[in-house]
Amino acid sequence: MRRILFFCLFLISSAGISRAGVAVVGGLTQEKNLLLGEKIEGSIQLENNDTTPCQVRVYQTDYWFSADGSNLYGQPGTSARSNAGWFTVSPNRLTIPPGEKAWIYYSGRVPPGTEWASIQDDLQETEDASLSGSYWSMVMIEPLSEAPTQTAEDQSGKLKMGIETKVRYGIQIIINIGDSGSPRIKFLDKKLFTQEGRATLQMDMENTGERWFSPTVWVELYDEQGSSTGRFQGDKKRIYPGCSVRHKVDLTGVAPGKYKALVVVDNGDQYVFGARYDLRIE
Repeated sequence: MRRILFFCLFLISSAGISRAGVAVVGGLTQEKNLLLGEKIEGSIQLENNDTTPCQVRVYQTDYWFSADGSNLYGQPGTSARSNAGWFTVSPNRLTIPPGEKAWIYYSGRVPPGTEWASIQDDLQETEDASLSGSYWSMVMIEPLSEAPTQTAEDQSGKLKMGIETKVRYGIQIIINIGDSGSPRIKFLDKKLFTQEGRATLQMDMENTGERWFSPTVWVELYDEQGSSTGRFQGDKKRIYPGCSVRHKVDLTGVAPGKYKALVVVDNGDQYVFGARYDLRIE
């Protein structure tokens, strides 16, 4: 009995990564600031670094992610802030000769002041909501490998299992409606834990606003006397409206005791958010 397992390597955050002979040239995010009714135009460059031709499949999906690590690549146009119905992608399939470059093009138009409903409803326009903030979707680039499947045999010599690795790239297409909309942060769960002597403050945050942003998180601790014991830098993560992320801030080196923590989510502009927590470090 033959069983084939598919392992999919999905790349959405790196640029110029080559696998199976194909590389996406440039970044994997394209952002455009457009006004209502303006034309959408763009291209994605591919390069075949292999010595044989490579077929590529191109298609669109929506994209949503959560602080728990889950990602959803839904049908195009089903998310509330999907822009997948605003533009089309061409070609949907192509063959890139060895050592050659190729381009994927997308074009369309921002709707003139109305939201677009689900693609399952034939993309009918609804007149009750104006466009504001950020809208996004994904263009998927999937090389169609012709490499033979790796197989394993049981003791009788019969084929037992086959393994095939599939690679696809996700290019995020972000369209901001001018300078409209703003991000907002809702602080969700928090957790302080110690592992192998390292204290870590873990925090989940959701963007409940209308515009995407990529803020940096940092924490300042104050002891029971109100004195600052230092600022602890976190990381920087992109967060779309309706999505959530998990930040972890390393508090290693802080003496055991009770502290008040000032958590700051700072985008480096007017968008700064904060929260205060009581912490006890063991």
